Amino acid sequence: MQIPGEKNAPEPSQDSASFLRRLAGASVTKAGLAKDQTEINRIIAEASKGSKFYENEKRKDKELTGRISRILKTRDEVLREADIAKAEHYADALIAKMEAERDLTQIIVHVDMDAFYASVELLDDPTLIDKPFAVGHGVVSTASYAARKHGVRSGMAEFVARKLCPQLVVVSAHYPRYSALSKQIMDIFRRYDPTMCAAGCDEGYLNITRYCEEHLIAAEECVREMRETVHRETKLTVSAGIAPNKMLAKICSDKNKPNGQFMLEFTSAAVKAFMHDLSIRKIPGVGRVNERLLESIGIKTCGDIYAHRATVALMDRYFGMHFLLQTYLGIASNVVEPGQREERKSIGAERTFHAIGDKELILEKLEEVAAELNDDMESSGWTGKTVTLKYKLDTYQVFTRAKSFNRWISTKKEDLFSVGKELLLPELPLRLRLIGLRVTKLKDLRDDADSKPGSIKRFFEKANVASSPRKKRKVSHAPEEDEELEEVRLTQDGFEDAMPGFYENEEVEQSLDTDGLDHYTHQGKHKGSRPPTSAPSSSAARSPGTLTGPSSSRATSHPPIVATGSAKRKRTHSPGSGEDNVMGADNVRGQTCPICSKVLETDNRGLNEHIDFCLSKGAIREAQVMSNNAKSLKQPFPAKGKSGSKMKNTKKK
Repeated sequence: MQIPGEKNAPEPSQDSASFLRRLAGASVTKAGLAKDQTEINRIIAEASKGSKFYENEKRKDKELTGRISRILKTRDEVLREADIAKAEHYADALIAKMEAERDLTQIIVHVDMDAFYASVELLDDPTLIDKPFAVGHGVVSTASYAARKHGVRSGMAEFVARKLCPQLVVVSAHYPRYSALSKQIMDIFRRYDPTMCAAGCDEGYLNITRYCEEHLIAAEECVREMRETVHRETKLTVSAGIAPNKMLAKICSDKNKPNGQFMLEFTSAAVKAFMHDLSIRKIPGVGRVNERLLESIGIKTCGDIYAHRATVALMDRYFGMHFLLQTYLGIASNVVEPGQREERKSIGAERTFHAIGDKELILEKLEEVAAELNDDMESSGWTGKTVTLKYKLDTYQVFTRAKSFNRWISTKKEDLFSVGKELLLPELPLRLRLIGLRVTKLKDLRDDADSKPGSIKRFFEKANVASSPRKKRKVSHAPEEDEELEEVRLTQDGFEDAMPGFYENEEVEQSLDTDGLDHYTHQGKHKGSRPPTSAPSSSAARSPGTLTGPSSSRATSHPPIVATGSAKRKRTHSPGSGEDNVMGADNVRGQTCPICSKVLETDNRGLNEHIDFCLSKGAIREAQVMSNNAKSLKQPFPAKGKSGSKMKNTKKK
């Protein structure tokens, strides 16, 4: 049924194409899968029907359909009043500028181990050869290529995988073994680029320009030698893509999987031809959510971006004009460098398991997670001031509970377990299928000046939030006065590295601070938030403190935040008392927001309120757009010289 007053709204039913694609999961572009997955998707839907997973995915598909419908309504209003020719001219000028600055001088390689976990298991157990098997009980971590032919893939529930492939063999994961081999493989890659960037335990980026020049070797021969070295020393295979930038290299590494390589010709014409018919889903930074959004306006391939460039320009806040125009041209970052410690925002561990409801078993899982996190914190040299508990119900809904301290957290398993237990026990009884702990507001203990036992600075230093060296720019559109613009992530050399505004992982995590306030956070690539389907529609901004789901009886009012250095007093509400308590500014303390890095004088409740606001900017702006007459979008173009695409001459600004 079409949403009243909305146009172009796809019908959200259990048989809709969008819902079947959602049920198929996020790994539908994995190498080795059948090209036509229609029958596979049907089996997945039939196997899932009636399960809690099915109902949760159905709810999320319906919610996404509603959001897209509202965006399309806004688009229709904008296009009716906009100067389309002006928008196209602006996009064309930007495309010309991007093209003029295209850099084809660097040889970038993306290396990707072939079904890494499965390949390691096969190495250790040759009896699995030619058998379809998966690694990981409950949820598939990875699948062998023989299993992928049946539609089995990572992130899939084990019971669904067995429906697709009744003869499937499921083996347990052996993470220490994977970690040891990963280190060995990365060391081999560093022989060719000492500053390579690992993008996970089984993939990474290299710039082999210098190596090829110094050794007088062609790029393809260099990569072939690298892959042969990995196989000779580990008996594992790796696929690779060779291209002028990281985005293209990643796409190319998937062309000849498994155990192959592909090199894209280093010319502008070849790159644009390569991109033209490429599915938009193949682009890093565009997942199944953004795929649906783009398809709703007619963009299915990268070549379609040009035909719809006016809409993209006019609706920059939703579609990310600069990112999409870069994608159309096949232009992206070609800077490769290892991740910096100061970029790290959190450290965590989590476990997925078959649903359990027994309190003691749940606490055992929590203790295992605490021990794993403790080991990671000790070995990598981190501590922090905020602990977040994450748990997933057997209904597949995800929630978080957090507690902040005015001291650095002890890196002891018992202390982490104690905090996690304190956050979890009030929520029981529950049936859970995942538990995780995460520490944020980090401090680097490897900083000698700060980590010396006798250092006075260690005791008096305020909380520091690591800031990323990645540059940011604000989305370019003409906003209403005082409207706060969304910041989008830029790479080191000034390129947008993902489509802004819409979030790929739609799991809503309901966060509860220690004072009893619920907040919603997104656990996707970008920060953002939105209320669950049972909350009020985003056509009206959700008021702070509104919540649904578990613990809803504990909703309280948010205390106002006192700005740093202010002598103002703030009012807090005592749950159940009906009275406000007046607190002086001397009773609050400086706290740093992990999202915007602002230092605030507030308590845990006020900090969580501010974090909720930072995370909710996207939903708030959407509500503002829907409630206004789109006047702010009539002139979406930035002033000349502002908010441009990647511009090397502004690289260090």
